[in-house]
Amino acid sequence: MSGKTINSAILLLILGNALAILSDVVIKLLEPGTPLFQFAFLRCLITVLLLLPLSQQVNRQQLFAGWKVHLLRAHIHLGGILCMVLALIHLPLATANAIFYAAPLVVLVLSVMIFGEKLTPLSLIAVISGFLGILVILRPVEVNWAAMAALGAAFSLALSALLVRKLPRSQSTVHKLLLGYLLILPTSALLAWWEGGGWNPELLGYALASSIFILGYNITVLLAYQQVEASQVTSAEYTGLIWAVALGWILFTEVPDLWFVIGSSMIIIPLLLIAWRQSRKRFFRLADKPLS
Repeated sequence: MSGKTINSAILLLILGNALAILSDVVIKLLEPGTPLFQFAFLRCLITVLLLLPLSQQVNRQQLFAGWKVHLLRAHIHLGGILCMVLALIHLPLATANAIFYAAPLVVLVLSVMIFGEKLTPLSLIAVISGFLGILVILRPVEVNWAAMAALGAAFSLALSALLVRKLPRSQSTVHKLLLGYLLILPTSALLAWWEGGGWNPELLGYALASSIFILGYNITVLLAYQQVEASQVTSAEYTGLIWAVALGWILFTEVPDLWFVIGSSMIIIPLLLIAWRQSRKRFFRLADKPLS
């Protein structure tokens, strides 16, 4: 693997995470009291429409294969969208994103509980340090429903990531995305109707911008991980927190305090060490292979 290819993948991930934070910025611009279910429905509908031109990548012979897992994952994702919106509206941009980065830690814990995987000593340290880091960022006196929503979003991201293992391998990424969002539409439409917030045309623009940025993130991540193994470049994913701090400071005058710096370091540094160790192991495995 050439250094040029790795650098290209890193740049794609940096760009992708910037796009994801721009989606968060769009959501943060929503006013408190915004009809959340209506926003979730519009965002899902627009995402489906944006994906339709790529429908040739859908395996029509196995269109609804694994539909039960798709259905479960779709509704977990819907819950995650709602939690994310609540957290971003009411928490500083960087604080919300730091908590979202607890998702990989939740994946580690749930992998043990669901799949019987074993935690390495470093993974165990990462889990403990990460959750302590969340407490440092929030501090017990500041834990409220918005913070709980951010944790709910992290759990949603983790569960969605784990359920990918149960989806048919024959289905492309576009297939999985399109089917997942299609399955969200009926529930989100019913919830929007039940919410009774009245049609808000301004939400259409917010939902469109958020959908475009998130699709851009998904595409850049897909392109990056097609070029190289995840362990070689996954640390670039955490540049999202740098984007969150910078944009939160510039756009919303949110200045991170010392507690945020310490807490986010407790979350991110152990995860970076795990990624570095995985990359190092792969390097030595390749070095040990005979040249033939």
